[in-house]
Amino acid sequence: MLVTGATGGIGLETARELARRGAAVTVLGRNPEKTARVAAEIGAAGTLIADLAEMQQVRQVAAEFRDRVGSLDVLVNNAGAFYTERHESREGTELTWALNHLAPFLLTRELLPLLRAGKASRVVTVSSGAHAMGRIRFDDPEFRRGYSGWAAYGQSKLANILFTRELARRNPWLQANTLHPGFVSTGFGQDNPLFSLGSRLGISPQQGAQTSIHLAADPIGGSGRYFVESRETLPAAQALDDGAAYRLWMLSEEYVGGAAYLPSDVEGRGQQPAH
Repeated sequence: MLVTGATGGIGLETARELARRGAAVTVLGRNPEKTARVAAEIGAAGTLIADLAEMQQVRQVAAEFRDRVGSLDVLVNNAGAFYTERHESREGTELTWALNHLAPFLLTRELLPLLRAGKASRVVTVSSGAHAMGRIRFDDPEFRRGYSGWAAYGQSKLANILFTRELARRNPWLQANTLHPGFVSTGFGQDNPLFSLGSRLGISPQQGAQTSIHLAADPIGGSGRYFVESRETLPAAQALDDGAAYRLWMLSEEYVGGAAYLPSDVEGRGQQPAH
């Protein structure tokens, strides 16, 4: 199993519990020292280091992982952030769009061969109830005009669900689901008053990790679904738009470029869903 954003918060608690249950967990973090310390603490099988806001580093870390292992059973796309002000990565992409959406899109795509070789493989992507206030700005996904931290975050969390639905459609052999972890008391989004309030009043990281753990390790029926408190829940209407999911996938492909590694039998590639 591979868990991104695993050095703190619900990512750490997810990785800790999966390792406790006997999984060979690789933790992916940005800080080498902190990542090594966490890996030793939870008994992880290995570490990976990358700034996932940069697509070149996403590609590099995926290649490194492919060189290490022959298969992957579970990928947990947990890493994410909230930015009150607009920032760009060193590659020139708005950070919310890059880290919260493009990174899990590209990492998942690059690891599909390993997932194809895994056992009952799963992709778990952490979204948020904030997806309900989001819409995909296909003409300006990086908010070059009229940036709002909440709008950018809501768009990215909506993108997580739409990406997961399209991933499930294209790869029926793969179990791909997404979730809202709840309002969790972590250091996430501390420069925003609402997130700061959540850190004082929210549930614990251990509680917030339970749905991620459930989707990664427990029997789950179906794919392309959205879960809250470990139960399947209907997301907002815009998250059920399969035409938008297909359009987002194609836009994301334009951003990250062609894939060097794809299974030859990925189903549905290039076929737009009927709607």
